[in-house]
Amino acid sequence: MTAISLRGARLSYADRVLWDGLDLDVEPGEFLAVLGPNGSGKTSLMRVLLGLQPLSSGTVTVAGGKEAIGYIPQQRALDQSMTLRGRDLVGLGLDGYRWGLGLRHRRERRIRVDAALESVGATRYADEPIGLLSGGEQQRLRVAQALVGDPTVMLCDEPLLSLDLANQRVVSELIDKRRREAGTAVLFVTHELNPVLPLVDRVLYLVNGRFRVGTPEEVMNSRTLSELYRTPVEVVRVRDQILVVGAGACEEQTHHLTAEAAS
Repeated sequence: MTAISLRGARLSYADRVLWDGLDLDVEPGEFLAVLGPNGSGKTSLMRVLLGLQPLSSGTVTVAGGKEAIGYIPQQRALDQSMTLRGRDLVGLGLDGYRWGLGLRHRRERRIRVDAALESVGATRYADEPIGLLSGGEQQRLRVAQALVGDPTVMLCDEPLLSLDLANQRVVSELIDKRRREAGTAVLFVTHELNPVLPLVDRVLYLVNGRFRVGTPEEVMNSRTLSELYRTPVEVVRVRDQILVVGAGACEEQTHHLTAEAAS
């Protein structure tokens, strides 16, 4: 069964169209990177799939429904005064939306939380206040929170934001490990393609109401990006990384995609 299916999907706000006529099937175990400049509708797509934002027209289907989704939000450092423990944060992925969890569920809950913590290498700080953990450690816990419900789909909204290169690699590999071992479909919103480029099966690129879907080779090339941005864009590969050089509306995307390659 297809993990995610969009047919004739349109999302607009008043006269502003983020995307229209989007047909997209994401298969189990597929890694789809979602790219585009700020305001192109990447996070809005996550909200549609989470059931938080209705489509303007068209249909969307997620295999197993909303309960089958694991969600990793943008990485943001948590306040140091936050005393919630690591295992408590992970447990919210199981029952954060319910009240009055019964005693008969506690043992199963503990087993599942411990398994999720172990799967991301976070057992050693499971009982530490999350406000005292590093950004990389906090993001490991967010991955565990997304995994604890045994999802068929993982929605990752810029999970590498503000992480250093080492932690970008760790978080990316944890997500990829899950999709390879469990056949979980991954939608990965990012401004930084190069850290996940070896993992990506296809790319959905959104720009000013237009979009392209295809393999990285089919989308991340000078001709396709020039058509999307409607301005000359040059794409070159250096040591298995992609560098994008453009102007105007493409400058922001250029900055993010080249930052990793230049470091």
